[in-house]
Amino acid sequence: RSSDLIDGKMQPPGKIAVMSAIRLQGKHKPIYHATSDCGDHVVVINTRHIAFSGNKWEQKVYSSHSGYPGGFRQVTAAELHRKDPIAIVRLAIYGMLPKNLHRRTMMQRLHLFPEDTVPEDILKNLVEELPQPRKVPKRLDEYTQEEIDAFPRVWTPPEDFRMQ
Repeated sequence: RSSDLIDGKMQPPGKIAVMSAIRLQGKHKPIYHATSDCGDHVVVINTRHIAFSGNKWEQKVYSSHSGYPGGFRQVTAAELHRKDPIAIVRLAIYGMLPKNLHRRTMMQRLHLFPEDTVPEDILKNLVEELPQPRKVPKRLDEYTQEEIDAFPRVWTPPEDFRMQ
């Protein structure tokens, strides 16, 4: 089995989960068969820095039930992420895997880390770093002055223009 690295910085959890689920099941291999266990290890770093689109941090709700009367709990994505930075990615990947007896075995091959620090024994087994599914835009302070000057202007203010 090989190990693949996925950087989750500024990536939506669903996109990370799709890539991870394919690798954990082994669907990227030509020898794949549904009854064979041929999936790879997947290492996901920077799960603390995932990104939701829109207002999902406040509107997306994760539910659980303890099994006792009155044991229904609901927590928003922001609260869950604050409490456990790898939980959202883990739940997304868990939901993308097939609902059978292989799912627990596949989840054991998943390694999640909130930052980019990875233990040495996992680092030495890494084979491939997968490209990020969504391009990360540059921040304004990352542009050089030449790039800013070369950017096309929509409107050029007149000489006597005064900002208030």
